[in-house]
Amino acid sequence: MLQQKKIAFIGAGNMAEAIFSGLIHQKKVAADQIHVTNRSNYDRLNHLREKYGVQVSTSNEEVLQNADIVILAMKPIGVKDAVNEIRSLTSKNQLFLSVLAGITTEYISDLLGHNAPVVRVMPNTSAAVGSSATMIAAGDYANEEDMEMTSSLFEAVGMVKQVPEHDVDSLTAIAGSGPAFMYYLVEGMYDSLEELNLDEDLGKEVIIQMMQGAIDLMKSTDQSPRELYLNVKSPGGTTEAGLNVLEDNDYQDIMIECIKGAAKRSRDITKELSTLPEKTLS
Repeated sequence: MLQQKKIAFIGAGNMAEAIFSGLIHQKKVAADQIHVTNRSNYDRLNHLREKYGVQVSTSNEEVLQNADIVILAMKPIGVKDAVNEIRSLTSKNQLFLSVLAGITTEYISDLLGHNAPVVRVMPNTSAAVGSSATMIAAGDYANEEDMEMTSSLFEAVGMVKQVPEHDVDSLTAIAGSGPAFMYYLVEGMYDSLEELNLDEDLGKEVIIQMMQGAIDLMKSTDQSPRELYLNVKSPGGTTEAGLNVLEDNDYQDIMIECIKGAAKRSRDITKELSTLPEKTLS
């Protein structure tokens, strides 16, 4: 489905790199199918060309010419100016994929000024290793074929689930921000190694494998997380001692508030960045 398709990335930041590096690594598309631009960071573009073999240019016209798929990956706050710059170079025959947090498909369609299909996509940086949890939501003009194309593209970098667009902000707090919360937890485990006088390299290797094993077990069983941790816990044992500390400090309540806070901020950003101008009656 994606063979010979020209894929244009508007924006060359970490998320754009995570996506196209995953696509190339998974051999979903060839490097020369990917064209990348940003406003003025020549060093960044040259780095991406040398590392991945992608096509780069500071010319929007060059990158967008004959592009089949346009991936909007600039900073969300700059979407209005960026789309205004490229609007005359776009057409309703192109598929637009937005990985911009807080930007609705309706807002992008309004900026484009035509009825090109727009799909809102929320991957995470694990796309770089083919393990993203990606949410996709159809805009008003996106049809089933567009969604299949989007799914095919992002299945190369992990799991893809189609959701209603009104759920994207809340899911962003889990699928988008969730990896950062996990890394924050692991950082604390790493810091404990020194407190326990353990070899740092050995300890880190054990922690990573422990987490991978826990994930693999969760994926292979119908047991709930509660059942799984109770299976580990023994009366008067080490696990119980650790869990008691977590419970005494309301660890799960803190995690719930963490996710709710991220979801609220996601909804706030959407209101801030995706408010359409009022239409004047003629």
